[in-house]
Amino acid sequence: MNIRLFRNVEIESVSPLFLRAILITATIVGSWLGMQAVHELGHVLGAWSTGGEVSRVVLHPLSISRTDVSHNRSPGVVVWAGPIVGVLLPVAAWLVAAFTRMPGAFVLRFFAGFCLTANGLYIGLGSFGQVGDCREMLRHGSQLWQLWLFGLLTVAAGVWLWHGEGRHFGLGRAAEPVSPKVAYGSLAICGILIVLGLRLGR
Repeated sequence: MNIRLFRNVEIESVSPLFLRAILITATIVGSWLGMQAVHELGHVLGAWSTGGEVSRVVLHPLSISRTDVSHNRSPGVVVWAGPIVGVLLPVAAWLVAAFTRMPGAFVLRFFAGFCLTANGLYIGLGSFGQVGDCREMLRHGSQLWQLWLFGLLTVAAGVWLWHGEGRHFGLGRAAEPVSPKVAYGSLAICGILIVLGLRLGR
């Protein structure tokens, strides 16, 4: 009888930590992969809407994402569509989840904040070295101040969305219990994104 009680106490003490680790890991990895996927979707939509042809999309988990466009008729639109769609779509998804009180909506809030912060840092700081999309933006008529303004606004919004999120992940003094459904659901979505990235490899 004592052994059973000891085992029950041990399981109860380990299980929340295990769920917390799954949720945090899956959310961070999934946010990185999802951010790249939504960013590249923006480039794809920008190309399609302006009559361009998408020849390749790279989403491999171990590489930096990329969209190759042939017959690019509006490069300025295509390059800006990546970060713009890359922040608006996740924010819209979180707003819908929050409005409908979907379980685990806080994960989408974290994801939206991640996309805002990542895209903002990429465009804002990337402007100094003119890396990736920033080089194309400047080549096709964008001004440095526009890149800086985009970076400033999106990073500020992303940090604001992250504020107070820790408690939903079981962190801090006001930590809330981690839902197994939300933890395993986040893990499943992360797995889907990994498979998608491997299919759209290097």
